[in-house]
Amino acid sequence: MLECYIRPLYQRIFVDPVAGKLAKYFSPNAITLLSLATGVASAPAIAYGFPWLACAMLLISGYLDTLDGTVARLTGQATPFGAMLDVISDRWVEWAVILGLYAVDPSTRGWPCLLMLGSVLIIITGFLSAGIFIKNDSHKSFNYTPGLMERPEAFTFFALMIFFPAAFTWLAWLFTLLVVYTAYVRVLQAGRILQSPDKEQVF
Repeated sequence: MLECYIRPLYQRIFVDPVAGKLAKYFSPNAITLLSLATGVASAPAIAYGFPWLACAMLLISGYLDTLDGTVARLTGQATPFGAMLDVISDRWVEWAVILGLYAVDPSTRGWPCLLMLGSVLIIITGFLSAGIFIKNDSHKSFNYTPGLMERPEAFTFFALMIFFPAAFTWLAWLFTLLVVYTAYVRVLQAGRILQSPDKEQVF
């Protein structure tokens, strides 16, 4: 949701100028892998009680995740493999963060972390399924429908869980509910499009 409002300004100020320079030295896939590495590195930082380091790693990972696609488009290197690598990288980072949060206190965080993982599985399944069947009219590699819970919101929740461990359980429940709700809304949106008589919208 936040991305719809802040992305154009963020893209113009923080991404486009850097992407043009970074394209001379790094390929889009290399940036994706660097985003993956920094995101996964946040897990041990969370588990061993280094909240500022953990959030710094997440922030860098998220920033690199916005750079790779821009570099790919600027250099004409956008490929299906790159898009696949980007999606897989994002899921690895999310899994690592949740694993790190679980490791802080396995005795009490098992169910909340399992529910968060389940909600991520549900939303990404719907997201990718819709991308297969709905025509893509965006700058992304496949159809993308903005929703209530996207990466900026997820990372905000992760940061709150890292800095406020006493509130972890209710934050995890709220995260799960919002992600499931977003998945539900996206399924409804996809259903309307796929059942529309306008066949130009569907492959």
